[in-house]
Amino acid sequence: MIKRYPTKKIYVGDVAIGGDAPISVQSMTYTKTSDIEATVEQIRALHFAGADIVRVAVPDMAAANALKAIKEQTTLPLVADIHFNHKLALIAAESVDCIRINPGNIGSKERVKEVVRACQERNLPIRIGVNCGSLESQFEDKYGQTPEGMVASADYNIKFLEDLGFTDIKISLKASDVQRTVQAYRDLRPMNNYPFHLGVTEAGTLFHSTIKSSIALGSLLLDGIGDTMRISITGELEKEIEVGRAILKDAGLTKEGLNIISCPTCGRIEADLVSAVAQVEEKTKHIKTPLNVSVMGCVVNALGEAKSADVAIAYGKGSGLIIKKGETIAKLPTDELLERFLKEVEFEAKKEEEQK
Repeated sequence: MIKRYPTKKIYVGDVAIGGDAPISVQSMTYTKTSDIEATVEQIRALHFAGADIVRVAVPDMAAANALKAIKEQTTLPLVADIHFNHKLALIAAESVDCIRINPGNIGSKERVKEVVRACQERNLPIRIGVNCGSLESQFEDKYGQTPEGMVASADYNIKFLEDLGFTDIKISLKASDVQRTVQAYRDLRPMNNYPFHLGVTEAGTLFHSTIKSSIALGSLLLDGIGDTMRISITGELEKEIEVGRAILKDAGLTKEGLNIISCPTCGRIEADLVSAVAQVEEKTKHIKTPLNVSVMGCVVNALGEAKSADVAIAYGKGSGLIIKKGETIAKLPTDELLERFLKEVEFEAKKEEEQK
């Protein structure tokens, strides 16, 4: 059982972050925010993909002025991403649920004070978003683009907001590589109790981002660190949610959907295992009930894995077994196994839901 680091609970809209709240998964639109229709459409796609929170870029006045209309057309909590121009944050605060600022480029203390006042008036949290590639000059000059510099920047800005009486804070410390990202979060964690937003920034394509994010975020989550997260992918936004949910599930922090156990391909397999597992993934993706299912290509490991699976296939030469809860319920020809297996999975999922 993972023991999460105790953190302050804040709210982004109606989504709790920190404390005993579930770890939320979020993404960011890539439309021009000033294009209200396209942005709303993308937010809706993220909603149906399972996002808890969505962030939008606010690079100019046209984007800031579009936020009110966007917010009126979505139920997802909305975070405004602000860089360089603090006046955009003041406009955004009138419509959104959270303001994200980068201390490295937002400007003077007076500008930050104005943003804090606007958020205090509307009871909005602020995300302090420290990026390794855009540290304030005093920290980059002293530490370089290092975890030490990221931690120093975050700590300085946290204390500045605290001095202004503002504590509805969440923090991110992002680098484009695993080691600096993990080290920064680990070093800052004992220094305060604010919730952390996890992510590896500029992580690349689906393939590279999945690997980097799984290593970095998985390591931190297993340490009990992290309250909300984004998987940064150059590609489809829905994949960010899919990968994020999978990391949480495989880290043991959520229980939703099937845990599909399948053996690696080798010379012992007695069936087209690749095709079988692909069909299982596709035809069961709608199931939200947590079940362990096993699809094994030969008898060497199949019976052992089947003992702990809710439903299992053990392929053999020309035929195979369907096993439920460790008990064999059918021996069938190979071409009949998959259909029966899928029926048994559906049956078990329905039974589990009815027993809740």
